[in-house]
Amino acid sequence: MKKNACLVVLVVLFQMAGYAQTSPTGNWLIYFGNQSFKKDWLWTNEIQHRNYNAFGDLEQLLIRTGIGKNLTPGNNNLLLGVGYIQSEPYTTGTNIKTRQIEWRTYQQFLTKQNIGRLYVQHRYRLEERFMPDNFKIRFRYFLGLNIPISKKEMGAKTWYASMYNEVFMHTASTLFDRNRVYGAVGYQVGPAIKLELGLMQQIQQNKSRTQFQLVVFNNLPL
Repeated sequence: MKKNACLVVLVVLFQMAGYAQTSPTGNWLIYFGNQSFKKDWLWTNEIQHRNYNAFGDLEQLLIRTGIGKNLTPGNNNLLLGVGYIQSEPYTTGTNIKTRQIEWRTYQQFLTKQNIGRLYVQHRYRLEERFMPDNFKIRFRYFLGLNIPISKKEMGAKTWYASMYNEVFMHTASTLFDRNRVYGAVGYQVGPAIKLELGLMQQIQQNKSRTQFQLVVFNNLPL
């Protein structure tokens, strides 16, 4: 089981790295926090620093936060949130950047299941995107899988494989927006902290990009 899980992750990573040879490869530094309070409530916080290259060339800064309620202990929750997104795209054919600011509100439902050793997560999210001269609504579906490698189940000091696929769809004009495919190796440090290092391939209608990702997960009670 351990060998099979490692093999799957390595195949995904090498396939995605192959795309990186023909498209610019960036780097995403990501922090996810979930802090529970009271009985069934939680506060989420997220920061993503996305770079065009390894470090130092900002592509996008994303900050999100939200309040959620657990419908069942640890398995199903509803969440309402808001996000600030600062993008810095290059003007085509130049080395000049422009700054674009976007605000988002979002609503999501998240559900988790265990299937043997496999940890499965489904996330359904609706986003309202507020830009200076535009407004858009987008739907996102996320399917994530975690498989413990060094132990039979997830827990402290456990190596694991992580994979996900997320589809983005517009509610107007062209339905398909983008698709993200991710593969990583993770390590659960303790009950609250996990670390992941992986590759994410982002596929859009007329282009694709590969991003290395370093992700920190922090799940602590307040």
